[in-house]
Amino acid sequence: MLDTFTFHHIGYAVNDIVVTAEYYVKAGWQLSEVYHDNIQNSKIAFLTKSGFPLIELVAAVDESSPVVSTLKKSGVSPYHICYEVEDIETAIKDMKHQRYLPLFKPVPAVALDNRLICYLYNKNVGLIELLNKR
Repeated sequence: MLDTFTFHHIGYAVNDIVVTAEYYVKAGWQLSEVYHDNIQNSKIAFLTKSGFPLIELVAAVDESSPVVSTLKKSGVSPYHICYEVEDIETAIKDMKHQRYLPLFKPVPAVALDNRLICYLYNKNVGLIELLNKR
């Protein structure tokens, strides 16, 4: 399962994308455009720097955004790792057998060219995002 997945990014819950990104930009990172994802009710942007992992910044649009609970529990922090998979439906089935709970059915991700994503949770591992390859 995880041995066939490809690492894609680390997701950070943030209060304000611009405020958090400022620290990275001063250190040589590049900030992408900020996307408004109506499905996830979140604002999303990516930070890139050669030789470093891709970082996704996720901020709530309002109190109904899923990232609000993460911010209340942990504050600004990394909260998920995303992996690319060949077939998201097959990967979800395989992960269910390993006691991961899908949090919703796969949905298109505006910030990732509308590729399908799904979050899964395992109490011993935490939150993992799956991203369907192109």
